[in-house]
This record gives sequence, C-alpha cells and structure tokens, in this order.
Amino acid sequence: MSHYYRLVVSCPDRVGIVSRVSSFIAGHGGSITEASQHSDLQVGRFFMRYEILSDSIDMSAEALRDAFAPIAREFDMTWALSDTRQRRRVVLMVSRESHCLADLLYRWSSGELDCEICAVISNHQDMRGLVEWHGIVYHHVPVPAEDKSAAFATVHRLVESAEADCVVLARYMQILPPALCERYAGRVINIHHSFLPSFAGAKPYHQAHQRGVKLIGATCHYVTEALDAGPIIEQDIHRVSHCHTPADLVRFGRDVEKAVLARGLRWHLEDRVLVHGNKTVVFA
Repeated sequence: MSHYYRLVVSCPDRVGIVSRVSSFIAGHGGSITEASQHSDLQVGRFFMRYEILSDSIDMSAEALRDAFAPIAREFDMTWALSDTRQRRRVVLMVSRESHCLADLLYRWSSGELDCEICAVISNHQDMRGLVEWHGIVYHHVPVPAEDKSAAFATVHRLVESAEADCVVLARYMQILPPALCERYAGRVINIHHSFLPSFAGAKPYHQAHQRGVKLIGATCHYVTEALDAGPIIEQDIHRVSHCHTPADLVRFGRDVEKAVLARGLRWHLEDRVLVHGNKTVVFA
C-alpha cells in the first residue's frame, strides 16, 4: 500500500506560490500524486493541498517539515504536513440514536475510514453492546441536567487520555462546554439534522415541518462555542412534500445524516478541509 505526505497550505495570495512549492518538492525528488489549489479573490487568500508519494522523497516527514519551514515563513503560510502512515485517533460520542454511530463503525471496520477509533463516549448505556462487539472501549458518562460540569470534566479527561486527534459527535445530544470547544477547535465534528443555518437547535425536523419546507437536509460542521454555527464541512438534502409527517422527515433525515457525516469525517481525515474564519475550503 502506498503512503503519502500531505501538505496543506493557507496564505495571503500572491504570484509564485505554486511554482515555489512545486519546485521545492521536485528538488527533493518528490512525486506529486494529487494537487488542489483555490484562490479566494474576495479575501485575497490562497489555499493548497498536495499529496506527495512518500517513497519518492528520501527523508522523513519531520525532516521535510524542517526543510519547508523557510518557504512557509517567506509566504506567511499557515500550514501542516502529515504522514499517512500515522493513523488519526478518533473518539466518537453518541447518545441514544444509533444510525450515525453504526454507519461509522461499519465504514471503519470495512476499511473505508482510515483512522483508529480508540473509544466511544456516551451519556447512555444503549450503544454499549454494539460498540464492544467491534472491540472498542465504551465509556458511559451520564450528564445530569442539574450540573454537567463534572461529567464534561470526565469527558475531557477521557478524550485527552485517548490522545484523540478528532472527536465526532455522532448524534451526541449534549452541548459541549466552551473549554472543550476551544481545546479541540477545528477537531470536533458534529452532524446536525438540519440544513443549517435554518432550524438550528432542538427538533429541527419538527421546525421544518411546521414551516412547510420542501427540502430537508443535514449539515456536518466543526463545533464552536456558538450552537450549530461552526464552519460547515458538508451538507445534503432530501425532497419532501405536504404529505409527509414529522416522523417521515426524521426517517428520511437519518439516511442523509449518516452519509453527510461519513463524508465530512473522511474529508477531515484526509486533510481536505481548510478552515478560514467561519468558512471552509473543501478539496473533495
């Protein structure tokens, strides 16, 4: 199986960025297997993602980072270089609905998601059997309504001890505290059962039904302190009509939710999502 270095760059737009980066890679014998670029003309910012065949470069990822650092400083880059041989560590969080969790576990066990799911955290016991059947550690952390601070301190400790690179809220029906959002900024992914920014918050399908919409959807986004307002990674929709009940919308929505979450997580794991402010560039 081939392995790659992934170089992801965001910087002020100017002439010569692609030439300089490509020449640097070629100068070290690197073979670029995938290249994506985007210039945001409104904000004057440039975004880039390269996949480089790691066997074509006779140096480690750490040495390559050191060699690239002067170019990054010259162009004022926000950048990262990762090695696909180091699998990302993912913690899943779930409440009582199983569809997103079951879908991610299937995709992971079948090799579709290249990561290590190191733990599942839940405020209920419902998913323990499913998770442990997959050989994954299950942590039950109840979240009492009267005082959630101790529970989220435990959640924070579990995520830290798992050395998680990414946390996925797979229909985890609790709001994360600001400290946890800040600590894992850009690394907590949520699926919201609505086509944001419409119908944020609780029971969005019921809100949509009352509004008489003809399209419902789901949104995969990064979690921030602002509820359901973080940078959007992926969205999709399903057409509905006046004939459909709120229960129908929920049923249709489950299929959309799990597909959107799986795509969003996969793109995040593959370093295809670049965040700038509250927007994303997704090289999917």
